[in-house]
Amino acid sequence: MDLNNVILIELIIYFVAMLGVGVYFSKKKLGYDDYHLGGGKIPGWALAFSERSTEASAWLLLGATGFAFSSGLSSVWLFIGMLVGVIVSWVFLAKKFMEERIKYDALTLPDYLSARFPKHANWIRAIGAIIIIPFFTLYVGSQFGGTGSTLEQTMGINPLTGILIVAAVVIVYSCLGGFMSVVWTDAIQAILMVATLCILPIVALIKIWGADLSITDALVQAGNGADSWTGGATGFAIGLLIYSNLSWALGYLGGQPHISARFMALKNEKDAKTGRNFAILWGVLAYGGAFLIGITGLTLYGSGEVDNVEMILPFMLTELLPGWLVGILLAGILAAIMSTVSSQLLVVTSSISEDLLTKIMGLKFTDKQLVLISRITVTIVGIIGLVIGLMSKSLIYVVVGWAWAGVGNSFAAAILLTFFWKRMSGAGVIAALLTGFISTIIWINTPLEGIFTSRGATLVLALLAGVIVSLAIPERKDISTKTSEGLKVT
Repeated sequence: MDLNNVILIELIIYFVAMLGVGVYFSKKKLGYDDYHLGGGKIPGWALAFSERSTEASAWLLLGATGFAFSSGLSSVWLFIGMLVGVIVSWVFLAKKFMEERIKYDALTLPDYLSARFPKHANWIRAIGAIIIIPFFTLYVGSQFGGTGSTLEQTMGINPLTGILIVAAVVIVYSCLGGFMSVVWTDAIQAILMVATLCILPIVALIKIWGADLSITDALVQAGNGADSWTGGATGFAIGLLIYSNLSWALGYLGGQPHISARFMALKNEKDAKTGRNFAILWGVLAYGGAFLIGITGLTLYGSGEVDNVEMILPFMLTELLPGWLVGILLAGILAAIMSTVSSQLLVVTSSISEDLLTKIMGLKFTDKQLVLISRITVTIVGIIGLVIGLMSKSLIYVVVGWAWAGVGNSFAAAILLTFFWKRMSGAGVIAALLTGFISTIIWINTPLEGIFTSRGATLVLALLAGVIVSLAIPERKDISTKTSEGLKVT
């Protein structure tokens, strides 16, 4: 059978399985809390796999492997930064998110911050929605666009056809089962992703050994500091290079709504510990594999044989593996994209239904009506994202920058200060959100980004703004006592 037909059949089976999960949960009686946060019914290991899968996206399997392929040894700091971020988030933040979510009965990050600072609730919800809704919708579109180029590169499928198929599958299973189907499909996808990132470099290393090639010689011949752990930089530039890559860790500090939702969905401390162990193990295997794919790819093919460095992983799949295995592992790339898209669809949907319609506008709906509204919203946002993906393929870099630094740093500053600083105020939350968001837009559209990454700068600015404004405008709390006559005096 033709290779493309084998891969196509395997991908069809994969898509049908994903749709099957959505159909299964659509037949369950899902409440509003179940639809958006799982209702405390999902085990910790599944949430861990889901958190890893939804965070990784095409950035890890295509972007990060391509970065390692083009940069050589110095790319290791990127993967160390991401692993540090995973460890910190699961060790220090996951349990706190779970406890605060239970205490304040919150479904979203703006919902939680509003519950903590009720006097500023509507402002926090409105600003949170302004940050999340437009840019995560654009993020969805950029991910859809990435599926087209992947399927075209590996199978010769028309990009339009590829985007339409993937978008239809993701929108349907997200719409039908909500958070429940998204997490369980994510868990399957996380396994596919880590299998791709582990099997491919092992096969590549066997190929290198069999052909008697030298990784060291290949890195030297590649030039541009590929053979140096500091990329050939000297002096102060070494510090900037290392910090720039390590700064990816900052994106894991509670500010990404689609990641934090997995922490909020944890049901007890035991599940939090289980999730922590699975997430860290997945990170070690996946990030180590991605780094090795870039290095082994550079050794086998050199820097000039692959036109688009971000296609090194699918290129190596088709070059090194038998056809039946290519299709299975190719699903790992699509899994990375689909898991992120489905999670971001739910983040946008919960922001609209929970923060805007229910809380800000004060509209009253039954639980069943809210689930229906959520399903309709998932579909509409998905279609808008699809249109964006069809219109442009160049948005991904800008949008990822906004989402990781603008959205992530804004909420991370507000969350970290709220969790760990007793003097944080509602005005400080607003200041942190606005500063992180606005400063990122300015930073990445000026020469500042070329000097110092916004990922490492705007979080600091947002933290400072939160602290300064909280000190200047402290949270006023009503102190009530009772007299002997039972009267309440404030």
